[in-house]
Amino acid sequence: MAGLKEIRTRIASVKTTRQVTSAMKMVSAAKLKKAQDAILQIRPYADKLHEILTSLSASLENVEDSVYTQERDPVNVLLILVSSNRGLCGGFNTNITKKAIEVAREKYPQQLKLGNLDFMCIGKQGARQLKHRGYSVVADENELFDQLSFENVSRVAAESMKAFADRHYDRIELVYNQFKNAAVQIQAAEQFLPVTMEENAEENNFNFIYEPTKEHIIEELIPRSLKIQFYKALLDSHAAEHGARMTAMHQATDNASDLISSLTLEYNKARQASITNEILEIVSGAEALNG
Repeated sequence: MAGLKEIRTRIASVKTTRQVTSAMKMVSAAKLKKAQDAILQIRPYADKLHEILTSLSASLENVEDSVYTQERDPVNVLLILVSSNRGLCGGFNTNITKKAIEVAREKYPQQLKLGNLDFMCIGKQGARQLKHRGYSVVADENELFDQLSFENVSRVAAESMKAFADRHYDRIELVYNQFKNAAVQIQAAEQFLPVTMEENAEENNFNFIYEPTKEHIIEELIPRSLKIQFYKALLDSHAAEHGARMTAMHQATDNASDLISSLTLEYNKARQASITNEILEIVSGAEALNG
């Protein structure tokens, strides 16, 4: 059994750790509220924008003429992995990195074998894990989470769109954590480029007057929709990160409390055993003197 001093030291250490994890839990809870509001506000806008784009494209015959809708043989592929800059959020980063590697191995095995598959990382943790496994990380945009705004994200989205338009990549996919609630994150992989246009199943009988032309509106909507999609993915991941960290710190705080209880019980047992031994020594000494 460990000595009393050693047990007291461990109890003090665990109590300090519990204070840290409890504080981090409260900080993450406050940040989660703000991040959750942001993603819940942008989702209806992004969905409506996509609905308008789909509705318009269904009535056009030459929508495929747009540079962002051109389907090409995916010779060169870029996977954009969105993780976090900091750890202590459970399996948040590990799970999404595994998802990105799974997409690369199962969906693009030939490109991966030939060295035609690259990763762009947004978040230090994902980049570190990919580099450790020997994957090609051509760019990182870790500073986006320092000031997550549409303007900053639009710049990175525009660079990715330009890489596709210049035929540097034939397909670009986003891999990120979708926010469901504080305890649940969904690992998602969705195609960013080329844009896939879905045809409406039902005919639209409304007779709208478009100003300017439908073609011009489509050309304006596609880049805007892509930037919104990119921004929404980062907001999703940002909210999911704080949810995962809050849950992880809550569990860590509970585990620390359980460990303190266990160590306190061990300390009391050791102290009781020490007192008993001292009493036995006193009684034995007294009997020896009387004997």
